[in-house]
Amino acid sequence: RMATEGRIMTDFYVTQAVCSASRAGLLTGCYNVRLGILGALGPSAKHGLHEDEITLAEICKQKGYATAIFGKWHLGHHEPFLPLQHGFDQYFGLPYSNDMWPYHPGVRHLPMEERLKRWPHLPLIEQNDVIISAMTPKDQEALTTQYTEKAVRFIEEHQDEPFFLYVPHSMVHVPLYVSDRFKDKSGVGLFGDVMMEVDWSVGTILQTLRDLKLDQKTLVVFTSDNGPWLSYGDHAGSAGPLREGKGTMFDGGCREPTIAWWPGTIPAGTRCEEPAMTIDLLPTVAHLIDARLPDHPIDGKNITPLLMGTPGAKSPHEAYFMYYGRELQAMRMGPWKLHFPHGYRTMGGRPGGTDGIPTDYEQTRIGLSLFNLRDDVGETKNVIDQHPEILQRMQQLAQTMRSELGDSLTQIQGKGIRAPGRL
Repeated sequence: RMATEGRIMTDFYVTQAVCSASRAGLLTGCYNVRLGILGALGPSAKHGLHEDEITLAEICKQKGYATAIFGKWHLGHHEPFLPLQHGFDQYFGLPYSNDMWPYHPGVRHLPMEERLKRWPHLPLIEQNDVIISAMTPKDQEALTTQYTEKAVRFIEEHQDEPFFLYVPHSMVHVPLYVSDRFKDKSGVGLFGDVMMEVDWSVGTILQTLRDLKLDQKTLVVFTSDNGPWLSYGDHAGSAGPLREGKGTMFDGGCREPTIAWWPGTIPAGTRCEEPAMTIDLLPTVAHLIDARLPDHPIDGKNITPLLMGTPGAKSPHEAYFMYYGRELQAMRMGPWKLHFPHGYRTMGGRPGGTDGIPTDYEQTRIGLSLFNLRDDVGETKNVIDQHPEILQRMQQLAQTMRSELGDSLTQIQGKGIRAPGRL
C-alpha cells in the first residue's frame, strides 16, 4: 500500500552494507568512512558518533521540531554518543544489534561465564538510562510492539507541531523474535511472522498519520540498513535478483528497498530509477524545511526533484562511492557499476543455515569489473573491455574521491577524514 500510494526508489543505496556504518551515513549526510564509523560497533567499542557531527535530528531542531528515535541506535552505546546527545528529545531502544548478547550462536557451546566475556548482557535504554540490564528472549519478543506504540504516542503528542521520528526496528535482524500476536501467522515460518509484524508496525504508523489528518503534511521514507545476511538462510530474507548480500558492496548488500510517501505531494504509484543514497536525505530534509546545512563538508545532495517525480530529474551526483571499511570497493555512475579488485565473502551458491544457526562464508575475490545494471541487475556480465571511456571516467572520479576519503586498497590517505568520538 505504501508503494501504491508513494514512490518506489528502485536504485537507492546505503554507504556501507552493515549496521553502524550504514546508520552513520543516513543520519549525517556523509559517507561513513569520512566520520570514522566503520562496520558494526560492538559492546567493547570505546568510540561512537563525534559530538561535532550534525544529525538529521539536529537539522530539524533548528526549525523547532520535536525529535525521537525508537529502535536500534548503533552509533556508540556510551552516554556521550547516545541519541539525546545528538539532537533527539526521546530515545527508547537497543544501543546495538540484538544478537550482541550471550546467546549469540558463536558462543552457544560455552558456559555462561565464558559467554559473558565475549558478549555481555544486552541492555535496553530509555533516554540515557539503562532500564533493563539483561534482555531476555521474552523481552525481545516485545520490541516491535513497544517501538510502534511509542512511535504512535509520540505522533499523537506532537500532532500540533513539526516532528521528526526515526524508527529503526531491531527486527528483522537475527535473532528473530515476534510477539504472540503474530506467531505462526504468516504460514512461511518465523521470518515471515517477523516481517508481518514489522509490516503491521509500518501500517499502524501510517494509519496514525491518516487518522490525525497529518498524512498530507508528512514525508515518510521506508528503507533498510543493508541486504540479507545470507549465511543465516531461512532467517535472512532474500536479495531477489541482486548479487550477494549484507557485508558486501554488490547490490544485494547495499541497494535497499526504499519507498518515499507523502500523499498529495509525492506522486502515487510511481518509480524513480535514478541512483540515490541515504546520504542525500539530510540535505533533502534541510531543503524542505529551509534549515541550514552543517558547516563542515558533507557528501549528500538535495534529491527533492527525484522524490517529487519532477519530469526529467536526474541524480545530482555524477557518481556514488561504495566503501567497505576503508576500502573503496565499488562505485556507481548512472547505470554503470564498477568494482575495484577486492576480496569479499560469499555463500558461493550454497544455502545458508536454518533456525538461526549460520553456516560459514567462503572468501573470494573480484577483479576490476564493469557492469551495466540496466541490462544486468545481477552484476554477472563484465563489460569492461567494451567501454574504455566509461572506465576511464569512473577511475578519474575514484581517484579524486581517494584523495578526499582515502582507500586502503591503494594505500591512499584521505585529507577529508574526521575522527569519531572517543571516550
